[in-house]
Amino acid sequence: MDRIDLLQVFLRVAETGSFTRTADGLQLPRGTVSAAVQQLESKLGTRLLHRTTRRVGLTPDGEVLLERARALVADMEDLEQHFLPTLGSVAGRIKVDVPSRIARRLIAPALPGLFARYPDLELELGSSDRAIDLVQEGVDCALRVGPLASSSLVARPLGRFTLVNCASPAYLEQHGAPASTADLPKHLAVNYASPTSGRASAWEWHGRDGQASSSMRMRSQVTANNAETYIACALAGLGLIQIPLFDVREHLAAGELVEVLPDARAAALPVHLVYAHRRNLSRRTQAFATWLEALLAPAFDTAPALRA
Repeated sequence: MDRIDLLQVFLRVAETGSFTRTADGLQLPRGTVSAAVQQLESKLGTRLLHRTTRRVGLTPDGEVLLERARALVADMEDLEQHFLPTLGSVAGRIKVDVPSRIARRLIAPALPGLFARYPDLELELGSSDRAIDLVQEGVDCALRVGPLASSSLVARPLGRFTLVNCASPAYLEQHGAPASTADLPKHLAVNYASPTSGRASAWEWHGRDGQASSSMRMRSQVTANNAETYIACALAGLGLIQIPLFDVREHLAAGELVEVLPDARAAALPVHLVYAHRRNLSRRTQAFATWLEALLAPAFDTAPALRA
């Protein structure tokens, strides 16, 4: 390996805290990763990492090298790509993580267009519904839906998902449609539990005339922690749901779901692309972020309520 390759391996080990995860992410034997770090330490004449059976940590010299190596590697990658042909100027592997339903419904079908534009780009697409640790997982960027928890992550706002309240015709035939939020205690909801915390979200709404947001705990017979299951339960007539409009547009158009309480929607959900670091994003990460923002733009819906 040349010096830049050694630095790239060192950066990944420093970020993941693991030789094994680094080897998996770079698709290298673990011994090769360990040897690369030892070779870099030998060249620099200093120890860069503390190694224990459970964790790999940075020495003081390793901390100094970390920031300078990030800038050096990023500059080298951009320099290399600068002289490539325009269509091939974005190259290499990028690892991203997005909610599973967005991956399946929006991103995966559009990937042929991404690769036609950037044929030398390789994408590792994770689709989890939990908030992963970008550094520990070696992820370049992740899509987050909903309010962001306080963290050191760098967030790029993309837009907002309009939320609608809906239920199946079978549920409404059995229970009737709520005429106002005052009717909600008489109804059932399909609860949605956060995959991270396991806590079920309350039903929320706000008026269209600047009224303050309100919430309540709904009666429920089923709780889901996955968007696919959440929608499937609503289609089965198990209760009311609050869901991004793009997620159920086809079901609403087909009459499989019906919007209720259009004047008492929950606040729109903010959508962000988050990164572990602010400076020196690789050109491939920047290109993917720009492509993703354009792809999602039509889903950031501000259309009037769909009425039965």
